[in-house]
Amino acid sequence: MCKLLQEFGAMKEKQRVMEAKLLENENKGATKVVFSTVLGEPGTVGPFDTDTTLIYKRVILNVGNAYNQFTGTFTAPVAGVYYFTFFYHAGGYRESKLLLYKNADVVVMTHDHHSESDTADNGGNAVFLQLQQGDQLFVKIEANTHVWGNDHHTTFSGFLVTET
Repeated sequence: MCKLLQEFGAMKEKQRVMEAKLLENENKGATKVVFSTVLGEPGTVGPFDTDTTLIYKRVILNVGNAYNQFTGTFTAPVAGVYYFTFFYHAGGYRESKLLLYKNADVVVMTHDHHSESDTADNGGNAVFLQLQQGDQLFVKIEANTHVWGNDHHTTFSGFLVTET
């Protein structure tokens, strides 16, 4: 009888461990992170004398509050795979160049040259990134370039695809 009780106790412990792992797997990916922003500045933004972090002031959506509209920085709340996009509109009379940074490193960029015949430029880029909790992403406009602000142009968006 004692051996039977020990086996029953061991089975109950295995069940408890399996239920805990199942609950952990169900909760994994439960974090929701989605943001979409637009510059919200009237007219031309730039040129600046130095590379400058763009602050997207008009927040369309910020589920999880990972985007800071006062600094222009997205901070990963959890480790995972994320997807980011950034697009711009600008006049063709000056060069346009935006760079997406992860912490201190450029990840991807979009760029268009000055043109005498082209009156408007549009550009953008997108990337999947493996981030650790606390990693920061932001868009910089390169020195001596410009983009168009307004409430409907020049966007920065992203979302958590899956936690890791």
